[in-house]
Parts: sequence; structure tokens; C-alpha cells
Amino acid sequence: MSPLTDYELIQSCLQGNQDSFAELIARYKNLVYSVILRMVNDREEANDLAQDVFLKLYKNLDKYYPDYKFSTWTIRIATNHVIDYRRRKKQETVSMEEVEYELGTDDSPENAYIRQEQKQELNQMLVDLPDMYKIPIVLYHEQDLSYQEIADIIHEPLSKVKNRIFRGRRMLKESLLNLRKKEQAGYGV
Repeated sequence: MSPLTDYELIQSCLQGNQDSFAELIARYKNLVYSVILRMVNDREEANDLAQDVFLKLYKNLDKYYPDYKFSTWTIRIATNHVIDYRRRKKQETVSMEEVEYELGTDDSPENAYIRQEQKQELNQMLVDLPDMYKIPIVLYHEQDLSYQEIADIIHEPLSKVKNRIFRGRRMLKESLLNLRKKEQAGYGV
């Protein structure tokens, strides 16, 4: 017997089968948690918010339409929940602490320190981006979502999503270039 589709699980859950919702949680808990963690940069807070998201999902399962992927619907709810939470808390904290990129294969302590510093600088620059650029960048680069999936999540046209990711990247690049210029001026002759 092949596993049930998400929609079949939702229908079963709506008929009172709690095991079906447990299966949905098992399928999507890592995705929800990782999206939230990237936005709040606090593990305990991310756990609490993820639980809130699953409660919202449970209460709103009857509003899900199979025209959309369940994962897309779930991420949209998670993203909106975090944005609402941050508005209530008046916080502007989003981090890409786990951003991984290669800066070379020389693993000396000095190079490891420099890589860590550069990672922290990039994280701070991402934190400083407005949400309209930050959220699509996180969903695209960290969650490997397609432009269309991001458009569905944030309820914006595909062209706007592409534009925001492009502009957000450009803003990050300009910030990095400005930082390097300042560093060079500080270390200059």
C-alpha cells in the first residue's frame, strides 16, 4: 500500500483521524522549523512558533485547497505567523546563521576565523534587509523553493518575486563591497 497523499491525510484528519495529522506534522516539521529558525534566530522561540503554526494548520485544514501544494500553503502560514509575531514584538531579527559557502580549502585557524567573521557579516547584512527582500531570499536560497512557490507563499506576482530576489542580492553585494572598502581604508597606508 502506497503512502497517503497530503490531501488524503487532510481529508482523513477532517474526519477525526488524529494519526493523519501526526503524519502531516512528521512530514513538515523540519521544513516549518527551519523556515522559522532562519527568521527568528532563536531555537526555543522557533520551537514555540512552529507549534503555533501547526495549531493554526490544524484549525484551518478545512480551508486548504488541493490546487496548491500543501508545503507551499504550510510555509505561507509559517512565514505570515512569524511576520505577525515580529510585528507584535516589534522585532527586526532575521538571521541566516547557517549560511554555508566556500571560501577556500585552506583550513588554517586564521582562515577559519576569517570565514566565521565573513559569515557573521553576511548574516548581519541579511538581518538589515527589509522583509520584502529578506523573506524571498531566505525561501529561495535556504529552502530551495522555486520562484513560483515563493510567489504563492507571499501572494505576489512571479515578476515581483524575481525582482525582489535580484534587488536583495544586489543590496547584499553593495553592502559587502562597502564593507570591504571600509576595511581596506582602515588597513591602508
